[in-house]
Amino acid sequence: MAGDAVSVAPDHYKVLEENDRVRILEFRGGPGAKTAMHSHPAMVAVPVSDAKVRFTTPEGQSMELELTAGMAMYQDAADHATESLSSSESHVILIEFK
Repeated sequence: MAGDAVSVAPDHYKVLEENDRVRILEFRGGPGAKTAMHSHPAMVAVPVSDAKVRFTTPEGQSMELELTAGMAMYQDAADHATESLSSSESHVILIEFK
């Protein structure tokens, strides 16, 4: 399993809250921002701003997603690298389940 998101990309991920049940992260990345391969447990992501992102798996498969501010998206535990394809800052709140 890849490294923890906050450890791998501390310039983009910030812990907002953590307890024995969840860890809440904030992601911020400008146009073209990239993170190295990292892992997340099962989580819910809620974009604060519209964003277009590319996720790449350890196997080299990639998927582009358009995120709309305020939507909610569940994701199973996964390893991925991230690239912001937006023309402005991407801002997302991630709620990781323990």
